[in-house]
Amino acid sequence: EPNRECRLSISKVVSDRRMYRQRVLGLAENGGPSKTSRYASLATAWLCWSSRSTSTDAALQVAVLSGSTRTDGPPRPILAPRVGSFVKDALVKRGNIVVTHIEASSLTLLEKPEFAFAKSGVPAHLKKMHADLSCADAFVVITPEYNHAPCPGVVNILNHFGSSVFGFKPSAIVSYSAGQWGGTRAAHGLRPILSELGCLPVSAMIHIPHAGQVFDENGDVLDITEQEKWDRYAQRCFSQLEWWGEATKQHKQIVDPTVESPAFQSTPSERNSPAS
Repeated sequence: EPNRECRLSISKVVSDRRMYRQRVLGLAENGGPSKTSRYASLATAWLCWSSRSTSTDAALQVAVLSGSTRTDGPPRPILAPRVGSFVKDALVKRGNIVVTHIEASSLTLLEKPEFAFAKSGVPAHLKKMHADLSCADAFVVITPEYNHAPCPGVVNILNHFGSSVFGFKPSAIVSYSAGQWGGTRAAHGLRPILSELGCLPVSAMIHIPHAGQVFDENGDVLDITEQEKWDRYAQRCFSQLEWWGEATKQHKQIVDPTVESPAFQSTPSERNSPAS
C-alpha cells in the first residue's frame, strides 16, 4: 500500500477509482513540476495496486517482453511462439505469478518515445503498454540472437519507454537460437541495457539451443524424458526473479526509491557529476 501521505492526498480529491485515474493522468499538466516529481511514482503505484482484483492482490505481476517480429523463415519453424509459450507456462507454474505478454510486433520502429509526448498526446497503444509495464513488478525479456546481438524488436520496446517504468524492478533474460549457442551472446548484450534502465537482471539466465527441436508449437518439451530437466533449468532463473520481485515490491511499500533517486526529467546532463 502506498505511504500515508499519498493515500490521504488521494482520498481528499477523489471518491472513486475512475475519478482518481483521471486526476493522476492530468497530474503533470495541472499540478506543476514540483507536485509531479513528488507524487508521480506513488500515484502510478497506487493506480496499479488499486486496479487489481482481490484475487491477484498478492500475486507478482510479470511482464514478458517477446522480441522477435519474424513471421516466416527460413529457418523454420518460427521459434518465438514456442519459446514464449514455454516461458509463460513456466512462470504460471510457480503459482503466485500473473503474466502480461508484450510483443515487439505491436510497435513500429522508434520515431518518438512515449516520454517525449505531451501527456494528453500519448498514442493509445503506447499509453496501454506504458500502463502494463508500470504495473509490472518484474520483467522477463526474450530474445533470439541476430549477428551476436539482441534482436532489434526487443531493444525497440525498451527504447520506447523511460527508466521510470523499469526502475527498481528485477528482470530475467531468456535467449534462444536454431543453432548450438542458444543466443548467449545476445543475452549478454541485453544485460547492460536492462541495467541502465534500472531493472537489474538476475544472475541466472535461460539459453535454449536448437529451440525448434526442444519445443513443439504449444511450447511443450518434445522429448518427455527431458521435461524435468527443462523445468528445473527454467525454475532456477524464475525463482531468483520471484525472490527479487517480491523483495522490491514489498520494500517499495516502505520506502519510495525515487525520493533520493528520481527519474531524469529533461536532459541526459542530469546524470553528470558536479565536476562535469
